[in-house]
Amino acid sequence: MDIKKIEEQTNQEIEYYKEIESTHKYAKKIENQGNKIIIAGKQTGGIGTKGRKWHTGEDKNIALTIIVHPNCEIKKLEGLTTLIAEKIQDSIYELYKYKLQIKEPNDLILNGKKICGILTEIHTQGEKIEYLLISIGFNVNEDKFDLNINAIATSLKKEFNKEFEREEIIIKIINKIIKIIEQL
Repeated sequence: MDIKKIEEQTNQEIEYYKEIESTHKYAKKIENQGNKIIIAGKQTGGIGTKGRKWHTGEDKNIALTIIVHPNCEIKKLEGLTTLIAEKIQDSIYELYKYKLQIKEPNDLILNGKKICGILTEIHTQGEKIEYLLISIGFNVNEDKFDLNINAIATSLKKEFNKEFEREEIIIKIINKIIKIIEQL
């Protein structure tokens, strides 16, 4: 993973881990260090929908969490997860002309199977937002899924039988999400 390329093309500080339990869990521990982006080559305990495990094969997929400390009213965050899903959908279409479907509020589907999940978590104190975590798991070059999810999960590689550049996708998605955050 070319982290320097991602930092240069997003103008964001990236913390990269070859392997980590979960970018989301780690982000919760360091949220007080300011706005950051955590990316992992592999997650051993990624979080999916309803507390399920999100599989991240080693150096094959995208696992990232964006830590944000927005200075806005909580009402401004309504619909944020769906908006992020739309930006991921736009990113893949702009890069490859592939049309992902959104299963609101937090999944992206390709050919009837889940390819991407979004986990947003907001921590507040009264009406004040302390921090916001935006975590994204995107199956890019995964070619083997556990039997229990093989029928419901897919990746770009599995669908189109070629390798994709993860950095290119990460840069596009981060830049679109940063624009959303700047408008909060």
